[in-house]
Parts: sequence; structure tokens; C-alpha cells
Amino acid sequence: MEITASLHTVLDAERIFAVVNDLGTYPRWLDIVGRAVPTAADPDGDDPGPAWLIDLRGQLGPLRRSKRLRMVRSSGGSTSEVRFERRELDGRDHSPWVLEATLKASDQAGQVTALTMRLHYGGSLWVPLLDRVLRDEIERSKPRLVTVAEELSADAG
Repeated sequence: MEITASLHTVLDAERIFAVVNDLGTYPRWLDIVGRAVPTAADPDGDDPGPAWLIDLRGQLGPLRRSKRLRMVRSSGGSTSEVRFERRELDGRDHSPWVLEATLKASDQAGQVTALTMRLHYGGSLWVPLLDRVLRDEIERSKPRLVTVAEELSADAG
């Protein structure tokens, strides 16, 4: 499963990046992320960056599913790109989850920031109906992401 979504906003890239660079903010704007907790208690020396325990949740009619993932920031040295990857510590093979965010600021008047996020799931437990549910949630999350970015900027200032 591959999903790509884009958002264009007048907020500067730094504000948006502060949100997408920290998985701890995701429950505030993305309903499918029920919880995102930093995992300082179980760091792994092979992790390239900080890790979070993420609880994903979804509901389709009466069917409810949840999934806990350990996600690690695997790249993010710039302020325009970040990548998170699933890295479990139980020694078993797991389906890959990869989330990438890329930001580009326009050089036009009005300074529009373009955010592109890509989600890859390499498992077999994905069905087309779930794809539609996830895409709908992504659309609903866009204004919430902008609101969280505005709130974080106000708190910092």
C-alpha cells in the first residue's frame, strides 16, 4: 500500500516541519494515531534517531482494529525532509511501515509551503476499502495540522 497526500498552506515551512518532524504531535491532528509516546525507556543503539510507540486505530462500521508500532526517525537532518520507519526490538520480522514528509517553500509572492507525505505499508493485511477510509481521514486532518502548527508557533512566541 502506498498513499501520497499533499497540503499547500501560507504557513512557513518551519512551522509545518515542527509538526511533522515530531510523531508526538500526530494524535493532535491525525485521528488514526491514537497515541504517540517517545520511547526513551527502550532506546536501541542501532536507532538512527528518536523512537516512538505509535498506536494506530481504525474503524469501519462495527469492525475496529488497532496496531502498535515502534517508529524511529531514520532521517531528518534537514528542515525540509523527514523519514520514519518501523523498527521493532522483538527480533521478529515485521511488515514495513515508512512515513516520509517533504516540504518545499515557493519563491512566489505569498510564500506558499507545499507538504507532501508518503506512507508505505508492506504487509498483506490491507484491503481497498481501508485505503478509502485512510484517504478520507487524511483530507479531514489537513486543517487540523495547520491549526496545530499555528498553536505551536504561538506557544513558542
